Amino acid sequence: MRYGSRCVARVVRDRDQRAPNIVSNREIPLFPLRTVLFPDGRLPLRIFETRYMDMVRRCTRESEPFGVVLIRHGQEARAVKDAEQPDVFGVGTTARIVDFNQLSDGMLGIVCRGERKFRVLRTQEQADHLLIGTVELLPEEPAVGVSEARRGLVDILEELMQHPMIQKLGLDLRRDDGRSVGWRLAELLPIEPEIKQSLLQMQSPTERLTELQRLVDKLRGNRAPRDLA
Repeated sequence: MRYGSRCVARVVRDRDQRAPNIVSNREIPLFPLRTVLFPDGRLPLRIFETRYMDMVRRCTRESEPFGVVLIRHGQEARAVKDAEQPDVFGVGTTARIVDFNQLSDGMLGIVCRGERKFRVLRTQEQADHLLIGTVELLPEEPAVGVSEARRGLVDILEELMQHPMIQKLGLDLRRDDGRSVGWRLAELLPIEPEIKQSLLQMQSPTERLTELQRLVDKLRGNRAPRDLA
């Protein structure tokens, strides 16, 4: 699916290192948010801007994903007519709409599932102000188990997932898969979006688990695991 544009493309720069063995390039609509979406994650959204309602209809009709990217500077909503597009980080996650409904306040409610990580090569703004990104899909992370030294992270994650609001999301957790444990814990821990972004950008599940252990140790102190929620 291709999207036309009348605006000059803006190249997105990022600080993290370029991952090897990129597998393919494509053009997708981007949804800048102050939220980080991880593969296999669930993201509920309330849609009210016309550009995003049109995007949801198009993605639903054509069974196409859009991209979720974290805002570095700027706002999610377009508050004024001449507002600039927000500056976004260069790595995001494709999102596929798995559920939607019309809300009582007139907004459109959708639930998205995270799929593939991608790197933004450049962006361009359509006439309707929808941001379009030319992206390259990043390689799948290698499958790794969870070492005995990191089993405590699984225990913490399982406690976090008992929270009623988290249970409503229906998250999939593969307890022996280091990728799954890392993604789920990274999205559920009460840490800054920029830290979540750095965890998303890691291509090594083992490196991510090591960093998560450091973050958990820093957060916990003498608190019980449920206090992290």
